[in-house]
Amino acid sequence: MAFTVLYPEALYPDDGVERRIYGPDVRVAVGGVGAIADLSDADRAAADGLMTLHLAIPGAEIARFPRLRAIVRMGVGYDRIDRKAAAERNILVCNVPDYGTTEVADHAMALALALRRAVILYYEKQRATPPAPWRTLDDPLLRRLGSLAFGIIGIGRIGTAVALRAKAFGCRVIGYDPYQPNGVERGLGIERARTLDELLRQADILSVHAPLTAETRRMLGYDQLALLPKGAVVVNTARGGIIDIDALERLLRAGHIAGAGLDVLPDEPPVEPLPALLRAYREREKWAEGRLIITPHAAFHSPESWEDIRVKSAETMRAALLGPRAQNVITPEMV
Repeated sequence: MAFTVLYPEALYPDDGVERRIYGPDVRVAVGGVGAIADLSDADRAAADGLMTLHLAIPGAEIARFPRLRAIVRMGVGYDRIDRKAAAERNILVCNVPDYGTTEVADHAMALALALRRAVILYYEKQRATPPAPWRTLDDPLLRRLGSLAFGIIGIGRIGTAVALRAKAFGCRVIGYDPYQPNGVERGLGIERARTLDELLRQADILSVHAPLTAETRRMLGYDQLALLPKGAVVVNTARGGIIDIDALERLLRAGHIAGAGLDVLPDEPPVEPLPALLRAYREREKWAEGRLIITPHAAFHSPESWEDIRVKSAETMRAALLGPRAQNVITPEMV
C-alpha cells in the first residue's frame, strides 16, 4: 500500500533525503503554504501523513483530512497541535525530541556562563561612553561556578545534557522532574528535589527544560521565582509560557534576581504591546544592561541540527506509517 506524506511548508530544495528514507512506498508532496487552512482540497485528500515545523494544526483543520493517519511535529514542542481532535480520528501525533539536544544544552550553558562570569556585564561597561574604568567589577552576578547550586527543571534528554555540562564546571547540580523514575539522579550523579519549591530555594542558577503543558504553563510565577536565592540567575531555553515574564521583570528590576537568559518568550515573534522586560532590553534601560540576554528561539540552531530535524522527522513518519512500531508518540493525556 502506497502512502503520501504532505509537507505544507516548502522547507527544502529537493526531496532526495526524504525519498531515501521513505523508500518506494511513500510519495512526498509539498504544499508551500503559510497556514494549514491554505492547503488545497486535493492536497488534503491525498495526505496520509502530515509534517509541521512552524504551522499550527487546529482540530477544525484536522477534520478536513479524510485519510490522515499521522502528524509529525518536526521538533520537540507539540502544544500547537490539537491532540484530542487527532486522537478522536485515530491519528497518531509524534514529535522529534532528540534533534537539537546538544545545541540547546550548549546554549543554556552559554547563557548561564555569560551571566555568571559577568561577560555581558563587562561587555556593556567597556563599550559605554566613556568606558568603565579598566578594573574588575564586584556584582551579584559574578560568582565562582563551583560554589553554586545549578537547578534544572526537567531532567529528560536536554536537562540531562545540561546536568552533565554543569557538573563539568563544578556546580552542585539538582534536578526536579516528577515524571522521571526513582534513581535517574543516581545514574547522573546529581541530587534530586522532590518538589519544585525545594529546587527553587536552592538554585543559584535555574535552567528550564520542560515542555509547555497545562501543568507547566506559567508554572514559574512571582511567588515561585521569589523563592530563588537573592542574586540567582534564570535561564529558559524551553518554552516562554512556562515563566511569567512580568514577574521575572519585577524581580530583576528589584535586584532579587541578578540576571536572566531567555531564548524563548510567551509570544513569538513578539508583538505590541511588548512585555515590559523585552521593552527594557530593547531600549537599553540601565538596570537591565549586562543582566539580560534574549535570543530569538535559536538555541536549537546549527547546520547539524537542521539535518537531524530533516532526517529524524522522516524516520519518525516512516515508522508511523510503515512500522514496525511508531516512535515518539504524543497522547492526548500528555498535556
